[in-house]
Amino acid sequence: MADEATTGLASSLIGTVLSGRYRLESKLGSGGMSTVYLARDGTLERWVAVKVMHREMSDQPDQIERFRREARAVAQLSHPNVVAVIDAGEDGGHPYIVFEYVDGETLKQRIERVGPLPVDEATAYAIEIGRGLLAAHSRRLVHRDVKPQNVLIDSEGRAKVTDFGIARSLEADGLTQTGRVLSTTDYVSPEQAMGRGVDARTDIYSLGVLLYEMLTGEVPFTAETVVGVAMKHVNEPLPDVQKRRPEVSSALAAVVERATAKEPKKRYLDMASCLADLEAALEVEVARAGGSHGPATTVLDTVPKKRKILTTRRVSAAGVFLVLAATAAALLITALTGKKEASGPSPAPTGAPVKIAGTASFDPAPGDGEENDEQLKLAIDGNPGTGWTTETYQAPTTEQAVGKPGVGMIVTTAAPVAARSIRIRSEVAGWSAQIYASASGPPTTLQGWGKPIGEATIDHTDQVIELTPRDAKYYLIWITKLASTSTGYNVQINEVGLKS
Repeated sequence: MADEATTGLASSLIGTVLSGRYRLESKLGSGGMSTVYLARDGTLERWVAVKVMHREMSDQPDQIERFRREARAVAQLSHPNVVAVIDAGEDGGHPYIVFEYVDGETLKQRIERVGPLPVDEATAYAIEIGRGLLAAHSRRLVHRDVKPQNVLIDSEGRAKVTDFGIARSLEADGLTQTGRVLSTTDYVSPEQAMGRGVDARTDIYSLGVLLYEMLTGEVPFTAETVVGVAMKHVNEPLPDVQKRRPEVSSALAAVVERATAKEPKKRYLDMASCLADLEAALEVEVARAGGSHGPATTVLDTVPKKRKILTTRRVSAAGVFLVLAATAAALLITALTGKKEASGPSPAPTGAPVKIAGTASFDPAPGDGEENDEQLKLAIDGNPGTGWTTETYQAPTTEQAVGKPGVGMIVTTAAPVAARSIRIRSEVAGWSAQIYASASGPPTTLQGWGKPIGEATIDHTDQVIELTPRDAKYYLIWITKLASTSTGYNVQINEVGLKS
């Protein structure tokens, strides 16, 4: 009866003109909170999509605020893979949001219509969805309801993420409590299913499940109830995508596996790292197929040139061999070592690995001389899932926060060496550092280290910094700008490596 009432109300609004501008022409879809209409913008004479909040919801202040928050959140985003917000308002007790109208179908409709998608097409859509989510994450916004119903495919074949209705800002507690599971359980992350806190890695998990569905034509788990499905996400491993779709490359299967790891710390640390692997996997798929078409071609054209291996439309036999050989080598290393390399856009440092003997914090006066020293060994233990974290500050620099010049970590080598590069894996990107070197000491003041031998803005969670070689036994990672996190500003360094 409730559904019939909602349908009747939705139909009764057809023909209504909101705020003297948007005439509701037909119903596009409906959910528990709102109905979306195709509407005509009388001012600019264009078609738009208008989401109107249900009357019974508009009497609840928290629901109204959540609805308005969606408008504010998405209005901050301007990205080709995110459905844009045009306007928002209220008319006659009807709060509404105006979106660009995407003439096409949902990704769910496409999967139901054609079944499993071509592998390169599925990978390309995953990249476009990931890029849209990365734009949201850069604004500290987690979608939390990534599913094919919330992805629109436009007339040009481009994927656009929509419906940020339960998105949550990492800058504040928000109205959606941590313990409340609102996401569709077919794509829900284990931490969501258990009512735990979420971050960008929740969206990465859901994207991995969505990629699995695009490749196989079906969701990984089914059960008689939504709770049963959610518990399978918590307790059962994702089915092997290559068994369901043998033509999927090992490179792409590895992305699905890592993105859907049960523990967030074992997933990609951020969407940028996931995208780097997806882009590489797309090239592998194109190489195996001998060429690309449709959305895969368009996406491949946008892969940064410094990472691109192949051309987009024609792939030589030599190119196929090189890509597949590189993939085979990576898989062989994984098989022999039992470890998966954390990928990112930075090239692996060349030269011989330098043996590291130890680490120490560097917190010169007016600091207290230590900075979570008990964690220091975690930065050189070979496990990228653990690390050393600075204290958390309430400003982007320690100078602004507490009046001290900075903080850092000293890496001590087993013997003096002229390192040519340093590789830093960190939990969150968006911080800056200078690298110093000293043959003796280590110096107790920053001035004692002399001039830096390298510096960089850490744009990726796995980054290589080229150094000006100088014989030294002590190397200082001096943090000049901290990363923004949900609790304040800090930096977590998960792994450090030097090469000569």
